[in-house]
Amino acid sequence: MGVVVDPGVPPEAAGLLRANAPLLSRIRAGWVPPAEVRPPRHKSPAGAALLAATPVMIALMAVLLASPIRAAGFVLLGTYVFIVLVRIATMNEVTEDRRPYDRGVYEQARCYDGRYLLPEDFDPEARAVLLRAQRAIGSVLRSHVNAEGLLDDARNAVMLPAQEWEIARLLAKLSALRQEHRELLARGIAPEVAAVIEPLERALVNSEAAVVARVEALERYAAHVADAERAYHARSQIEELRARLPRYEELLAESGADSLAVPEIERLTDDADVLERTLRRSVQSAHEAFRYLEG
Repeated sequence: MGVVVDPGVPPEAAGLLRANAPLLSRIRAGWVPPAEVRPPRHKSPAGAALLAATPVMIALMAVLLASPIRAAGFVLLGTYVFIVLVRIATMNEVTEDRRPYDRGVYEQARCYDGRYLLPEDFDPEARAVLLRAQRAIGSVLRSHVNAEGLLDDARNAVMLPAQEWEIARLLAKLSALRQEHRELLARGIAPEVAAVIEPLERALVNSEAAVVARVEALERYAAHVADAERAYHARSQIEELRARLPRYEELLAESGADSLAVPEIERLTDDADVLERTLRRSVQSAHEAFRYLEG
């Protein structure tokens, strides 16, 4: 699991937060990135090498100019001067300052503090429950029946992320209280305090059960959507076969085997009707499960 973000956070900022869980953990621990990047002030290695080679190049050119191959000396001189001029020009260029990427993440993290949750906010039990919810929500949103508008895709796009955030928020709070409770128990409880501890433990158990009930409702909805998805794909395949049926009938007639046509081919229309009714029932069941989620 990754970063869970309040669906009210703008999409661009939410995407940045989701993509940077390790960096957000460092920021939460107190790390602050530099505000800006300044152009480096150290000498360039290429410039140092060019400076070191200058006496050697001058000596070589002097030898060439005093020799019978003076033309080579002039060529070498011109080439070296050109290289030096290009290097001087590039040394004068200033790299444009820009705010580092991690600084942008830091500012978004501060801006939306409290509206995102990290993996470390959940204990193992809570993490398992949240993963169940995320799998159910993902299967619905990725389904073809949702994309085709057979479900209420607009409400799914709004309500399901809201459900994920609310479940995650409650599980994070539950995880924090459970951790505090474990630490309290680890220090030892006086007999006089035991009677007070029991209602608190029941509150934790009942709260977890209520969150799990929400997740189970999501899973039931996802199961109905999966039924509709199977019927949708089967119906599409039957429709594809029905479109090919005239070609099969033509082949049987031309081969003189039309009297031997198998009854299964003729049942394609009936099968398509059955699948259509199954799809409608599955979608209706999904809608009923959706209304239960809203309640």
